[in-house]
Amino acid sequence: MHYSNKEIKEFTEADTIAELPNKVSTINNFEKLQDVEIPNHQKDMIYSDDLVHRKFLDYGFWEKIPYFKNVSKEEFMDTKYQNQNSATKVDHLDELLEDLVSQEFLNDVRKGMEQTPMNLRLSPYILSLINWDDPYNDPLRIQFIPVASTSLEDHPKLSLDSLHEQADSPTSGLVHRYFDKALFLPLDVCPVYCRFCTRSYAIGSDTDLVTKYSFKPVPKKWNEAFAYIASRPEIEDIVVSGGDAYMLTPARLKQIGELLLDIPHVRRIRFATKGPAVMPMKILVDKEWTKAIIDIVELGRKMGKEVVIHTHFNSPNEITAITNEAMTYLFKQGVTVRNQSVLIRGVNDNVEDMTHLIRKLSYMNVQPYYVYQHDMVKGVEALRTKVADSVELELAVRGITAGFNTPLFVTDAPGGGGKRDLHSYDYYNQTTGISVYRSPSVDEDKVYLYFDPIDLLPEEGQKLWQDRNKHQEMIQEALIKSGNKELNPAI
Repeated sequence: MHYSNKEIKEFTEADTIAELPNKVSTINNFEKLQDVEIPNHQKDMIYSDDLVHRKFLDYGFWEKIPYFKNVSKEEFMDTKYQNQNSATKVDHLDELLEDLVSQEFLNDVRKGMEQTPMNLRLSPYILSLINWDDPYNDPLRIQFIPVASTSLEDHPKLSLDSLHEQADSPTSGLVHRYFDKALFLPLDVCPVYCRFCTRSYAIGSDTDLVTKYSFKPVPKKWNEAFAYIASRPEIEDIVVSGGDAYMLTPARLKQIGELLLDIPHVRRIRFATKGPAVMPMKILVDKEWTKAIIDIVELGRKMGKEVVIHTHFNSPNEITAITNEAMTYLFKQGVTVRNQSVLIRGVNDNVEDMTHLIRKLSYMNVQPYYVYQHDMVKGVEALRTKVADSVELELAVRGITAGFNTPLFVTDAPGGGGKRDLHSYDYYNQTTGISVYRSPSVDEDKVYLYFDPIDLLPEEGQKLWQDRNKHQEMIQEALIKSGNKELNPAI
């Protein structure tokens, strides 16, 4: 199929030129090509559906929720409004949804909350993006709101702190696992709470299941972490997480950034935040907070050091015109933003949704960086996927775009092994669901085991896990066949 110059001009202007900031000069330059004969196409022409990643849900999407129907753009964009109207209890959820869902669904949520290690906290932004006509299958509901009817029994090898962060913590709020990197956790609150949080042992307030280990934002306590970092000349890279850096005041944000930059051997700082995915308007309207981030980035650049934002989009459904505007603003200010996704069953574990997410992020100049195999977190077994399926997904998405915008699929090896390429296991048994990883740079005397969710195993494997006497036998067999029987499993 061939298109005329005019048709190509109209198509390109509709999808590209209209979104460029310098329209006049771009169009004038572009028009110089209109009389050039187009070479024969070697590929089939694409259609608008192939460019769906360039389309963004426009302002006003929140009006479909009766509670927000008369909320103006200015009010909805106010972060105070977002925080004050966030749903933190099922009763509050009922009020906000105003009969959009059945009582049976809300009862299902109540029972689900009794079984989860995480609190409920949902911004109006996220609430407005959920498809309440089909909440059970909505990718955002799956991430943030538990329901008892889909819950599964935890794998017997799960633990609350599956990554053993506390074992590598020299002082409260600091994890030093890798040779040259440390994780600083200055607070334990987030703008929303994800069901699958790997720090469900600490984040948010206590639940029916968990009494939390607390990282309170106490600057005097932070000094112990800073002193430790300053005393370790090998540490060049700091991740500031929590909790969520979005919840730090501008003054605290600058305090942390400036102090870390003043430590001579610290060369890189990453501020980790889910915020752009769940409350992107903060970047546009909370000018003091955004300026604090930009100032730290610019200060680092003047010092020859890198300061970036690492964020966390899991579904293209989280992304709207507000997101695009916020990410474009940061890009224009010279702020690098990278994304780390978690692979979640029913959210992004298929080629279509993962491809859409990667391309949409790339289009906003957010670099897709990591896709994590779901951590072995308690209370969310129904969200995990098999390693085999994740490897196949990685194969499918590699090549859909440039390599620097193709995320690396990894598993954060349970027991403290750190990040491993997902397919780099020494052994993997798809019947028992046991994969064996080594991490010599972390501990050359240990092996790290990941366990697929039992419900996705073949019938033979499910029966083996039903017999507790077989558990150690299966693990020992995996160690022998991996060639690592002399190493100690980190579980």
